[in-house]
Amino acid sequence: MKIAQAFMIGTAALAASLFVVPAQAGEKHVLVSPDNIQWGPAPPVLPKGAQAAVLFGDPTKEGQFALRIKVPAGYHVPPHSHPVDENVTVISGTFKLGMGETADQSKAEALPAGSFISLPPGMNHYVYTDEETVVQINTVGPWALDYVNPQDDPRKKM
Repeated sequence: MKIAQAFMIGTAALAASLFVVPAQAGEKHVLVSPDNIQWGPAPPVLPKGAQAAVLFGDPTKEGQFALRIKVPAGYHVPPHSHPVDENVTVISGTFKLGMGETADQSKAEALPAGSFISLPPGMNHYVYTDEETVVQINTVGPWALDYVNPQDDPRKKM
């Protein structure tokens, strides 16, 4: 739980400086065209190399949000889980998703653009990419990521 709390505190500061946080639910409608997506560094809970863009809401606060994450070829996120449901849509590239507490690239399923994944709270999974890939995460905040092996947490390597 300490990892999740540290993420929320660190991400709150990052959101103010890294993201242009769009409207909250109920304030107004939100339209985002691909040309207007404002990419910035991903939260430090993700391995280096990823970029992120908040499309709607605020991942550091309670409530719905939509977050896009762009990762380069050869990217890997070690086994982890999230404390709430997470719905992921592959926007471009191929997202290789594996399930379990141990990462095994040969067991990761290749999900092409257009694929949808719904993960329940606490389900351990891991990610690989062979090409630049963009996914969209829709869930409720505050967003948190809990690594199965705490040593995999990139914030501990800073």
